[in-house]
Amino acid sequence: MQLLDWIVLCVTLAGVVWYGIRQSRSTKDLDGYFRSNQNLPWGLVLLGIMGTQASAITFLSAPGQGYTDGMRFVQYYFGIPIAMIVISAFFVPRFRQWNVFTAYEYLEHRFDGKTRTLTSLLFFLQRGLSTGISIFAPSLILSSLLGWNIYWTNLFMGGLLVIYTMSGGARAVAYTQQLQFAIILLAMFLAGFIMVRLMPDQVGFFEALDISGKMGKLNVITDGLKNGHFDWSDNYNIWSGVIGGFFLALSYFGTDQSQVGRFLTGKSIREGRLGLLMNGLVKVPMQFLILLVGALLFSYYTFERAPLIFNRVQQERMERSAYRDSFQVAQIRYDSLLTIKKNVVEQYVQAGGQSSLTAQAYIPQMQGLQRESDAIRKTVRGWLDKKVAGGDGNDTNYIFIRFVLDHLPVGLVGLLIAMIFLASWGSIAAAINSLAACTVVDMHLRFSRSPAEREQAYGLSRWYTLGWGVFCIVVAMFTYNVGNSLIEAVNILGSLFYGVILGVFLVALFMPRVRSASSVFWSLIVGELIVLGVFFYGYFWPESFKLGFLWLNPVGAITVVLLAWVFNALGGHKKTPSSDGVI
Repeated sequence: MQLLDWIVLCVTLAGVVWYGIRQSRSTKDLDGYFRSNQNLPWGLVLLGIMGTQASAITFLSAPGQGYTDGMRFVQYYFGIPIAMIVISAFFVPRFRQWNVFTAYEYLEHRFDGKTRTLTSLLFFLQRGLSTGISIFAPSLILSSLLGWNIYWTNLFMGGLLVIYTMSGGARAVAYTQQLQFAIILLAMFLAGFIMVRLMPDQVGFFEALDISGKMGKLNVITDGLKNGHFDWSDNYNIWSGVIGGFFLALSYFGTDQSQVGRFLTGKSIREGRLGLLMNGLVKVPMQFLILLVGALLFSYYTFERAPLIFNRVQQERMERSAYRDSFQVAQIRYDSLLTIKKNVVEQYVQAGGQSSLTAQAYIPQMQGLQRESDAIRKTVRGWLDKKVAGGDGNDTNYIFIRFVLDHLPVGLVGLLIAMIFLASWGSIAAAINSLAACTVVDMHLRFSRSPAEREQAYGLSRWYTLGWGVFCIVVAMFTYNVGNSLIEAVNILGSLFYGVILGVFLVALFMPRVRSASSVFWSLIVGELIVLGVFFYGYFWPESFKLGFLWLNPVGAITVVLLAWVFNALGGHKKTPSSDGVI
């Protein structure tokens, strides 16, 4: 990066930290620290919800996902609008009715303390680990591409966001997210605009989409059928997106404290609902546009020489390995295919593209050349994964940032790097704030009988925020090779826990006759074991019996609901109404 890039980066980051601390100077109590005194308008609630969900992983990995696998990942979000309606109708009023700080408080009102504690612990495990990945992911990519030390990058990214999260809590998170989101969207728009401008003169926006579409990258809707049968292992199709995505979104937005804490900051039930419903309307188009950047990037690299390996560190490792000669041969063949493909695509465009019957004759050749170049990339990535010491062939997460560093003008590179930091901060700050909230409300104050400690809750909250920040940074230090796509890795981790947690809330909200707290507690434990068994033992099952990770969410939720009903019917112990420990 040039000097101007560093200036833009430092000024942007410092400005956001200062803005967040300044906006939250009035936060002096527990309600202000965790719920911003419940006085935020729906617009800030919306930005908080979106900023919490859209981490740096979204903006780094999603364009790479679009480049390699096409647009079908957007189907993952198709269940969100339906989930927002259900949460707005049933979850929001119930949480506001009981005036809870965390979602898990409600479970003690409905069942008992041990059910609340267990769901909180599952939340700690899932959210703590995934937040560590959220810190590690952009740090790894930046350190690899810029030559920064990974440990110092983790400390820098994690340390600054802990400062303003400690200083202002939920209010700091909410106000900084609106500024962060504006910068992020501006940076993504500029990146997409420049991609199109860098293409040949005869190739505009629609021509670029036509090219990527002919190469199979605009596969927005897929039916999940394989050889005439539904493929349950397919992660992204219309059915897994609508059904599995609905259960995942219902659990994430309705029971994960990092999101519940955002809509609890609204001025009223109406403001919280509006924030959620607008998120349901905006999220799918936003994710569509981010993936579209990946499709445009694919078209750009049709005319520009695409790297065989996008991760520079891994490319250098390959060039120093025993496979360097084979790599050189593969590189020569790959470059030759790119040259031929570029000529064929140019001929396709000059012949009139999609609107010309003459141009259609070039499509099979374009697609064949693409399959052959993809096969070479797959082979080389396999060498890195299995035969090169320290190798990592997963370069989906490096595709977009490699374009940024190689082709964007001075100054804009600094803005895009700042975007990575800001996107990471927005989601991580909300997650750390929610972890601290659950620790104070669901654990510390419940088991503390000292009035003095309750009066000191605000100070304790800041220390717990620091503690969780340090924990997540430590997780980031020990995280490596989290998956082919970081965005997929985080969602897989969430799917291992979200379904069963959602099942408990479904019983609490919609099954009033289930009053046995023990039945719900044990159904949660058994349900989680079943989900883990389906996931881990699925590796040994025949391909036709494997489940895509999105299906783990309905499996977990339905299992808990059914088990709770059965255990309760078999005569589980009735709940003894008690409000001990509920604040």
